Amino acid sequence: MNREDHIVHGFKATLVARAIYMISSALLMFVLARYLLDPDGYGALYWAIGVLAIIQLFADLGLSRSVARYLSEYREADSGQIPYLLKTTVTAKLVLISFVAYVLLLFHDWIAIALNEPNAAPFLAAGVLYLVAYSASTFSQVAFQGFNHLGYSAIVQAISGAARLLFAVVFVLAGLGALGAFFGYIVGYAIAGVVGLGVLYYGFYRRYDAADEYEDGLSRRLLEYSVPLTATQSANVIDKQIDIVLVGLILNPAAVAFYTLAKQISDFLLAPAASLGFTISPNFGEQKAADELAEARRIYEKSLTNVLLLYIPAAAGLAIVAGPFLTMVFGQDYAAAVPVLQVLAGFVVLQAITNLTSDSLDYLGRARARAIAKGLTALANLGLNIVLIPRIGVVGAAIATVATHSVYVAVNLYVVHTELSLNVTRLARTTALICAITGVMAVAVLLVTPMVSSLFMLIGAITLGAVTWAVLAVLSGLVDPRQVRSVIG
Repeated sequence: MNREDHIVHGFKATLVARAIYMISSALLMFVLARYLLDPDGYGALYWAIGVLAIIQLFADLGLSRSVARYLSEYREADSGQIPYLLKTTVTAKLVLISFVAYVLLLFHDWIAIALNEPNAAPFLAAGVLYLVAYSASTFSQVAFQGFNHLGYSAIVQAISGAARLLFAVVFVLAGLGALGAFFGYIVGYAIAGVVGLGVLYYGFYRRYDAADEYEDGLSRRLLEYSVPLTATQSANVIDKQIDIVLVGLILNPAAVAFYTLAKQISDFLLAPAASLGFTISPNFGEQKAADELAEARRIYEKSLTNVLLLYIPAAAGLAIVAGPFLTMVFGQDYAAAVPVLQVLAGFVVLQAITNLTSDSLDYLGRARARAIAKGLTALANLGLNIVLIPRIGVVGAAIATVATHSVYVAVNLYVVHTELSLNVTRLARTTALICAITGVMAVAVLLVTPMVSSLFMLIGAITLGAVTWAVLAVLSGLVDPRQVRSVIG
């Protein structure tokens, strides 16, 4: 199997798993928001998860992505070092998780009061279990990425999504409310973590015979490379979660629900880009080591073009149909989320590019540059949130996210260009053509949207936009139906 076929195979596996994960997440989002929880309960649940996502940073410190980079490098160069790399990482993570969990258990009441959300104390106490389960699940996924066995990552992710849906609904129906949904998350991640770590141990760790000795300085390089990754990961989580936390602090749980729901919908649309980025990124480390930068450039440019071709029209369509979509699917209680979702439509395009690019930079050895950019834009996002949320409400958080992420994406693309020497002129022409096609598609959807009065008619409007986009994309030569069939087949 050549490299491109391997990428397509990995992309299919990852996309199927992400589809299972995102569909189960979407069903969970729909059932909780529409039927099982009111906006206050929904907001409280995801506010607590946002706080724990920030705390979880201290339980990893970039180690997972650091070891993935070295697993990718050493599985070909010196596979005898792999057992040592995994031992070092697991030992360090156990120490970190134990410390963070102990501190959280001791101070969960104080943290809840300090954040002006005393009712969140039970969530933070249960957060000890959440941190352990989430860490196990995500570490195994990233380690499989380092081994370039994306099918296993896909399986772990799919299990976590399906199990979360099942147990969250069961626990809420049992009368446990939002806290029950939170325990559903814990059980889902725990099951996925057990499966993932089991496969990692029996299928990978035991497969490699350890070298006679640990390569001198390798553990130090592993830990050193985790430093910029820690900065990037911290900035990334803060960038994604601090706005949710601030909305809860400055406004109220219902506002958190409106903002979180809009973000979750945008995340659902990002599954293909996340799958593609997760799939291609390990190849860049291998190609750089083999001095095959021309092939890396070709793969990245083709992937970027496909991402833009899909997400620019998708974002435009989302902004147009946001109103009827939210009110028909989730009810009038969530009408206040419409302007948030419209603003975050721009974020969908930006995050799609980020999903394609960020991991690739780590494997190209440019984690430090990405960390600096992410850290600065995360700080800018924090500042803008503090300024805008009190003035214009929850929409201010969305505006801050789009504004700062635009800068981050521009820097990422520049760094990739310095590594791979992208054909900027060709990419600019292609992007302009995609925008032109999107304009025609948007006009078609805008003409029919005012007539939408039912979910069936909404589906019809979306279908019209998709068909218009597909026809124009084929006629313009941007999409080759034969290639589409080969990927699907």
